[in-house]
Amino acid sequence: MRTARFGMTVVFFLIGAIGLYTGLTQFLTQPILSWTLPLKGEVIAIDAGHGGVDPGAVADDGSVEKEVTLKVAEKLRDMLTQAGAHVVMIRDDDRDLAPEGMKGYSRRKSQDLKERARIVREGESGLLISLHCNAVTDDTATGALTLYNGERENSKVLATEIQEALRETLGVYRNVQRRDDLYLLKRAEKPGALVELGFMSNPGEAAQLREDNYQELLALSIYKGVVTYYAHVKQT
Repeated sequence: MRTARFGMTVVFFLIGAIGLYTGLTQFLTQPILSWTLPLKGEVIAIDAGHGGVDPGAVADDGSVEKEVTLKVAEKLRDMLTQAGAHVVMIRDDDRDLAPEGMKGYSRRKSQDLKERARIVREGESGLLISLHCNAVTDDTATGALTLYNGERENSKVLATEIQEALRETLGVYRNVQRRDDLYLLKRAEKPGALVELGFMSNPGEAAQLREDNYQELLALSIYKGVVTYYAHVKQT
């Protein structure tokens, strides 16, 4: 009789131990999975500026904006995807989005912008990141800059977080700028930011923008800004 009772005690102890182990395992692993996938379930659109017949800004050494923006976009896509996000690439090769066969540079440019905005506006993306490079007559101008549309809720928060990450990672000390006139940010009708990655008109910075390591740091800065943005938004 004592043997039977002892046997039953062992059985219940084992059942309890298994249950405790299972509960602890769920408790310990679920937060880790959540932490390692901070963007799980988010849909983010990345717009690599220019493409196709539109090279964007051209540096003195012949490098072009459309190539820089696409390379940074690809690196950013990989980072966001690894964090659990679904990424919509507005373009993933060297092309514009105007209808095939459309003549005239200006007409193609106009239709290209309209199509980019439509993809974001009508799609499931909850956020837009548009990548460009700057060019001005002053060849000493330097530094990445983040622009936002003040009419779109949370866009300033996003731009500020990205610019802060650029400061932390690359030492870029610039303030975000409100630009309600930018077509894509206005017509996409989603929270978003346009990141000017640097100045193609500055020979030194243009050389940096071609470097793989520098492109990686730019993508990392934007990624960090996006993650911090979502953490902020979810708390409010």
